[in-house]
Amino acid sequence: MPKIKTRRAVAKRFRKTGTGKLRRSQAFKRHILTKMSSKRKRQLRGTTIVAAVDAPRLKRQLPYL
Repeated sequence: MPKIKTRRAVAKRFRKTGTGKLRRSQAFKRHILTKMSSKRKRQLRGTTIVAAVDAPRLKRQLPYL
């Protein structure tokens, strides 16, 4: 059997947690932040867990994660 290639773009954006779920960073935090409230910017810090419906597709793209 040949090796399965990892999608490198996906590998750079997602990490696996200790329980096997996928962790991602929050969106909408790159530019045009002056109109956004401080509360909203604070809530967008850090990471969140990938939705359950998206996880199987991402796990196929990351076979060795």
